[in-house]
Amino acid sequence: MSHSPSLPDRPRLDIDPEMSDSERLAALRDHYIDIVNVNRQLTDQLASATERNEELQEQADRLERENETLKTTSLYIATVEEVNDGEIILKQHGNNQEILTSASDRLATQLEPGDRVAVNDSFSIKRVLEGETDARAQAMEVDASPTVTYGDIGGLDDQIREVRETVEQPLKRPQDFDAVGIDPPSGVLLHGPPGTGKTMLAKAVANQTDATFIKMAGSELVRKFIGEGSRLVRDLFELAEERAPAVIFIDEIDAIAAKRTESKTSGDAEVQRTMMQLLAEMDGFDDRGDVRIIAATNRFDMLDPAILRPGRFDRLIEVPKPSQPGRVQILQIHTREMTLADDVDLETVADRTADFSGARLESLATEAGMFALRDGRDAVEMADFEAAKDKLEDEDSGDRITSDGYADYAY
Repeated sequence: MSHSPSLPDRPRLDIDPEMSDSERLAALRDHYIDIVNVNRQLTDQLASATERNEELQEQADRLERENETLKTTSLYIATVEEVNDGEIILKQHGNNQEILTSASDRLATQLEPGDRVAVNDSFSIKRVLEGETDARAQAMEVDASPTVTYGDIGGLDDQIREVRETVEQPLKRPQDFDAVGIDPPSGVLLHGPPGTGKTMLAKAVANQTDATFIKMAGSELVRKFIGEGSRLVRDLFELAEERAPAVIFIDEIDAIAAKRTESKTSGDAEVQRTMMQLLAEMDGFDDRGDVRIIAATNRFDMLDPAILRPGRFDRLIEVPKPSQPGRVQILQIHTREMTLADDVDLETVADRTADFSGARLESLATEAGMFALRDGRDAVEMADFEAAKDKLEDEDSGDRITSDGYADYAY
């Protein structure tokens, strides 16, 4: 506990009547200096006391507010079911009990069925709350636009055209569809082997459109408790409608849209409930408006037929491994910042990598650059691409670990 500072001694002036005038003048000067010093000390102490008083006053005000908050009764959350001539029917959260209450004229004009409100112990409506949206749904909204453009994707010209027609054109030029008299496709499903550019296509769409881009993985919708995954799906689509125009991208959709089975386990049942909520949101009773859906999977054979029918995914776009011209284009994209030696022939590299996907070709270019760095060279040579190809193929075949008396295992 802090104590008040001690006050300085008060200066005293003692003048002997027998002093000469010059001695008296010197004594007065010294007394004046003492008074100035004491005044300075008192001024500093007063400033410190004033600052301390303000701090204590703020602390007292805060404690008083906390005390008042602790003395107030708790409020409970309820949902408005009906509004009829000032009488409000509420359903309280937790016990689903329905309550008939009233609201002030000011609040009654603001209330609509479905609104969330705060009520006290007497079930009087105290204030209207904002709409309930899962924070995880808001976290899936992409704030920064991805840097990937259509120019960064090689060998997929037809797929890019179809995706732009399905997702980008309805958002940018809806009048074109009105002129023809057709509704734009509601969604597009990208399927094909891993590493062929499905996710890059979605990133390029996010880069090119001014629409809100909401991305998620199918596994994020699989939740532990009953109804939690369905609620997250509903909140995602509500968020998209609020932020419209919007694009929802669901990666690895096979995690929640696999073919339904007769399994009776609670986990499988919850996944199926989540999928049924997704089906309802994609092609339900209400119009989605300017919300487009892109999904991607490398297990097309696992998907439930219900999600593949027109109205949910109007376009099923296969993204295959690149052809020879496509591989050349991909290699050109991934080597445009590299220093290549004169002996490097990308068409020859493309011919020798017939089984490679776009992601593996990117790895090939990176590994070739690493071989050049290892030798202390700035330029990447054809031999580096050959060594990189051998290294990637060796990794795919697996390294065998052998021990005496034990079986060989490939990792």
